[in-house]
Amino acid sequence: MAGDWVQQLIKKGLISKDQAQEAKELASSLGIKIEDALLRLEYVTADQIGQAQAAQMGYQYINLEEVEISQAAVQLLPESVARENMVCPVSVEDDKLTVAIADAMNYDVLDKLRFLLNQEIGVVLASKEAILSSINRNYGASETESVDSILNEFTETAIDFTATEAEMASTASNQDDESAPVIRLCNLIITEAVNLRASDIHVEPFENRVRIRYRIDGVLIERDSPPRRLLAALTSRFKIMSGIDISEKRRPQDGRIKTTVGGKDLDLRVSLLPSVHGQSIVMRILSRDNIKVGIRNLGFGEENYRRFQNIIRRPNGIFLVTGPTGSGKTTTLYSALGELNRPDRKIITAEDPVEYYLPGINQVQVRANIGLNFARIIRAMLRQAPNVILVGEIRDHETAEMAIQASLTGHLVFSTLHTNDAPSSVTRLIDMGVQPFLVASSVMAIMAQRLVRKNCPKCQQPYKPDPGEMQSLEITQEQIATANFMRGVGCSHCQQTGCRGRTAVYELMMMNGTMREMTFRSEPAQNIRRQAKLFGMKTIVEDATMRALQGITNLTEVFKLFQGGH
Repeated sequence: MAGDWVQQLIKKGLISKDQAQEAKELASSLGIKIEDALLRLEYVTADQIGQAQAAQMGYQYINLEEVEISQAAVQLLPESVARENMVCPVSVEDDKLTVAIADAMNYDVLDKLRFLLNQEIGVVLASKEAILSSINRNYGASETESVDSILNEFTETAIDFTATEAEMASTASNQDDESAPVIRLCNLIITEAVNLRASDIHVEPFENRVRIRYRIDGVLIERDSPPRRLLAALTSRFKIMSGIDISEKRRPQDGRIKTTVGGKDLDLRVSLLPSVHGQSIVMRILSRDNIKVGIRNLGFGEENYRRFQNIIRRPNGIFLVTGPTGSGKTTTLYSALGELNRPDRKIITAEDPVEYYLPGINQVQVRANIGLNFARIIRAMLRQAPNVILVGEIRDHETAEMAIQASLTGHLVFSTLHTNDAPSSVTRLIDMGVQPFLVASSVMAIMAQRLVRKNCPKCQQPYKPDPGEMQSLEITQEQIATANFMRGVGCSHCQQTGCRGRTAVYELMMMNGTMREMTFRSEPAQNIRRQAKLFGMKTIVEDATMRALQGITNLTEVFKLFQGGH
């Protein structure tokens, strides 16, 4: 049946046969549905898939934002059932409840609803995103409102604040009382952040308030300011959830929270840092979906994609990915490991910390407190006869030396460095004390990357960029003539920012004879950069500019990279 609606997409000219085949291969390699593969590859939108499936199954496809939901239907379907099964009530008529579902083939859910509600069920189709948004809207539990309403409980003194900080903390630590307002607030902060696609949650104490911020598409957005007196309870609750000692307040602490939001299993990496006004908390949200991107979906241009595929299939050598924290280095390397993860290859990683658990790969956690550092792990893992090694980060001379020795003894080594661009990674390794001839003979390629925000697909419109920006970015008249400059104007889909989601931009430097000689002579980074550009390397800014010319991002985003000196 899946093939039928895919054929409809091909007939309408929305995708080609090759694209359909690519989506099928991606779906089977990642163990996901073909519709999810098409969305990941960004060949079609969720609405286009929904309409094709609806036409095939003989159902109506609706836009839930434009439909008035009957309150009688909402009362018939309990919220817990709606959320668990991802169904939204639409209307009720003559004992027939019409619900919106995302997957027309999910007959089990319909049977379950008939059994639970003991009435006839009618079906219309809608996108998952629209269904979740409609559930939040119509059950009065839009996550945003829930956090606000609980904060109102506190600020309107519905709760007695004569309690001491210690009592507040003990309330938070009573794990059985899930209905306690502090516990509900902590759970809802996490749920709201996930629903807003945040990558981090920041809880920061100040003199007279607690500030909560979410990082969405790389930009921090302020959300709430609970009263200062809630700090002890919030901190204790988050510590208990992450298995951290609540009595320790003077030292930095780390932990991990495992939770489920909207049917997705999530890990949150928790970091606490003592500040002047109390303990500051940052929670990094790690979703398995983040690393289930195939290499095709990382956002490479055609040339870089071919080069990257060649690199990861080499039998030995070292491949470095560089960039600041949060630039997607882990996602890139995990995607490469996922592609190489076959029964005939042994892959070992040394990470600090292990962010995502990958089936079929041996992952080792760095434990500095017992002397288990990167260099020691690499030394031990070489005795395990691996084919591929991932070193989380090269931080010092010893780790760099060990990683390079591993690459010279017939292993394929992946690792990361914190440098601004690809050519300066060569000089960084030499500065760390690695002999230039070792760097020259072991490094096969270096890739620098950054993330830029993408235009919101719902509200993007053609626009004319500032001539000064175009001149600074050296965009030619020929490029301007064929360009498709787009920019989002802001809508509810992108929280009025005009941008939704991010894509990576790359600078891939392949080492060749000339550049190895330059490395051997310890020439400065700018000389190596000039040479790399002569051999066809596109800089990060040039790659980002190409995305702007295609309408994927806008020149304002590219200009931020340019001003940063990349």
